[in-house]
Amino acid sequence: MPVLQTKLFIPRLRPHTVPRPRLIEKLNEALRSGRKLTLVAAPAGFGKTTLLSEWITDVQHQDPFPKVAWLSLDEGDNDPSRFLACLLGAVNRADATLGVEAPSDQPIGTLTTLINEVSQGSHHILLVLDDFQFIEDPSILGALVFLLDHLPPKLHLVIVSRSDPLLPVARLRAGGELTELRAADLRFTPHEAATFLNQMMHLDLSAADITALEARTEGWIAGLQLAALSLRERTDATGFIQGFTGSNRFVIDYLVEEVLHRQPTRIRDFLLHTAILDRLSGPLCDAVTERSGSSEILASLERDNVFVVPLDDRRQWYRYHHLFADVLRARLAADDPAGPARLHTLASAWHEHNGLAEDAVAHALAAADFDRAARLIELAVPLVRQSRQDATLLRWLTLLPEDTIARRPVLGVYYAWSSLVSGDLLTVESRLVDAEHALAATTADGAPAHDSAPGEELRTLPVTIAVYRAALAQARGDVGAMKVHAGRALDLSRPGDHLGRGAAAGFLGLASWAAGDLDGGVRAFGEVRTSLRLAGNLADALATTIPTADMLLSQGRLREARRAYEQALQLAGEQGDPPPQSTGDLHIGLGELLRELGDLPAAAGHLAASEALGDQANSRENRYRWFVAMARIRQTEGDLDASIDLLGKAERHYLRGFFPEVRPIPAMTARVRIAQGRLDEAGAWADERGLSAGAEPVAEDLTYLREFDHLTLARLLIAQQKTPEALRLLERLLDAAETGCRSTTEILMLQALAHGSHGDTALALTPLARSLAQAEPEGYLRLFADEGAGMAALLREASTRGIAPDYVRRLQRDTRLTAGRPGSIQTLADPLSEREVQVVRLLASDLSGPDIARELYISVNTLRTHTKHIFAKLDVKSRPAAVSRAEALGLL
Repeated sequence: MPVLQTKLFIPRLRPHTVPRPRLIEKLNEALRSGRKLTLVAAPAGFGKTTLLSEWITDVQHQDPFPKVAWLSLDEGDNDPSRFLACLLGAVNRADATLGVEAPSDQPIGTLTTLINEVSQGSHHILLVLDDFQFIEDPSILGALVFLLDHLPPKLHLVIVSRSDPLLPVARLRAGGELTELRAADLRFTPHEAATFLNQMMHLDLSAADITALEARTEGWIAGLQLAALSLRERTDATGFIQGFTGSNRFVIDYLVEEVLHRQPTRIRDFLLHTAILDRLSGPLCDAVTERSGSSEILASLERDNVFVVPLDDRRQWYRYHHLFADVLRARLAADDPAGPARLHTLASAWHEHNGLAEDAVAHALAAADFDRAARLIELAVPLVRQSRQDATLLRWLTLLPEDTIARRPVLGVYYAWSSLVSGDLLTVESRLVDAEHALAATTADGAPAHDSAPGEELRTLPVTIAVYRAALAQARGDVGAMKVHAGRALDLSRPGDHLGRGAAAGFLGLASWAAGDLDGGVRAFGEVRTSLRLAGNLADALATTIPTADMLLSQGRLREARRAYEQALQLAGEQGDPPPQSTGDLHIGLGELLRELGDLPAAAGHLAASEALGDQANSRENRYRWFVAMARIRQTEGDLDASIDLLGKAERHYLRGFFPEVRPIPAMTARVRIAQGRLDEAGAWADERGLSAGAEPVAEDLTYLREFDHLTLARLLIAQQKTPEALRLLERLLDAAETGCRSTTEILMLQALAHGSHGDTALALTPLARSLAQAEPEGYLRLFADEGAGMAALLREASTRGIAPDYVRRLQRDTRLTAGRPGSIQTLADPLSEREVQVVRLLASDLSGPDIARELYISVNTLRTHTKHIFAKLDVKSRPAAVSRAEALGLL
């Protein structure tokens, strides 16, 4: 959905404004000090926005002055996608050199991109979020906490709110990162009240009257302004001032009535009838009041200080002060109970005619004109879904009566989809059934009985229903039902319906994948890719690379998977800027693969590229994979605690139901626990998954979806020295993998480890030789390297027997095979880096310095630098001493 530009305009400083130098200086000091956040929090009517307008005017005369990004929020912005789109719209409007693209619905990656862009930009930015009290969505608030935690020096955040935001204000205050202005700060002092009443409002009040009025309003600016408007035509100012007292709510009700009473009938009617509008323009007000001349009335109200705030530089859009509008609406409802609905309907029609779909829907809902709202929502569905504002769509649909949705099958189907993506699986099928009934119903003369408008959405609805049923089956893990519904979608779709056919083929591919038919899955996703390209949907076509590569990896086809990723990234790069949404996912997948191949710098580079692209180039369902890939890198580096933390974050980001869960994150975590020697925790995982680590493990059939779990269990049994149980399990896994035409490389490697852990080296070499023979052509490295001392011993033995000699030498030379499990190999205060470990191993050989440099493809000077660092970290002064110390630490 497009961003409404009036939300981004900085409110102009009004001519009759009391200067507030004491507050301006406090705000300027916040900028000078480099604090992260300025919070202006007070109830309505305390002049928050006016103060910010004055400050911005002052700031823009400073040298150098920051760019100002302003965003006026409303309740509709409590949607992650919409909030981020508006926020980026404000920032890009302030500094056009940034050009941060509109996001998807994952805030963290988008804000990462923003942080990077601002850090590298040439301007400081002042970002103001006005009316922040509307924001309550946890993902938005979490994103802003992330932004505050990583705020670059060139960005200062200002939050203006009626209440304290749900942010770590206390932590920021304690850390000296917060500037606060509260109601007590914003109240007019007696001097400011006198300036406002006598100079700005042109009253001639005595000092005593001013003191009395200031005391009765307690410096509350809205109360003073309303009182001043009421005093303009009174001769007995003292009597009037003494005649009212009480709370702010009482005072404003009383004073608004006074202001309205003194307006001509035409102006009073105008104020009441247009109070239902959040934003006012001349043409819009003409439509709502059904009269002309509204632009002139708005201009005169602004001149007379009657609580009208301009929203743009050209004085085309305005809004009423919030308190003033509240009272006007209450008065309208009391005087004419049917009036608000009629006026909202007129406003909805104007917004629809002017292409403002979101406002048109909002006013139709406010009018309780549900048929109109439903029609407008149907029209807006493609755009809302394209911009991934699922929360907005779900909010609209929940405001419609069930009988209205029941008459519109298109809305019923998309309500089912909204329920599915929000995790409410229980209601999906019933809504799809209701939509089918509505679609099939006819009148007596055979005409459709439903209210959905003809068009592409309606024509393809049977295909969409079948696809969503396949998605529901996927979310429930029902592979059989997924195949049935995907097949029906394929049968229903027309030859030229490339999107429908592509979606159906995709679910057939997922079903094949989940069943372990990897050849069938790869073929199906090839068909998906072709259909999507024919439909012109390049981003989704590129996204098919991820599941395809995952299946190729399960078949041990690493080279093909790498080629698929690299070709897809090349194609994505040819599309220009912005990159297709799946580009970040492709970087993550290739990064994971390169880690296995032993190229850690390149792997980390691809993960950094994905993170830099932000959420506009990463799909929501694949976001967790970045954390998994980084966890694997940390594990390879020996930082197992960091790996556990990253896997925890991956679990929190994981969205079930999109792809078969073939590598469950808890099982990955259990593998790291095993590497740490924390076998009790790994055993608890096995119990939770229903896997027995006792004498007879795993009585169930060994399905492909449980293969990763079972391989993890085999590792646990080996670590627990339960070799017979591990070998029985691995033999069954080997049979299942061979039957399913899947890779057996890892299973054979684990069989070797199991025999080796039992002292049966001769028995171990047979499966090891088979595993190495499969692994060498594909370039596996970390599969063996991450298994630690047991594998190191087996490879030494394989080397002496001449098994895969070149490959074994590479594994021994280029990997960190250790005398202990990864993570327990170094007790140094400053551990050796990956490259330094490689150097120290070669120092233990007979190679000369120049030979070592050639072996590592580095210069002799670089080798000397590495050697100097190694000597310092090991606290030695010679090569033999370094080798001896490294051996003691288990590095050789």
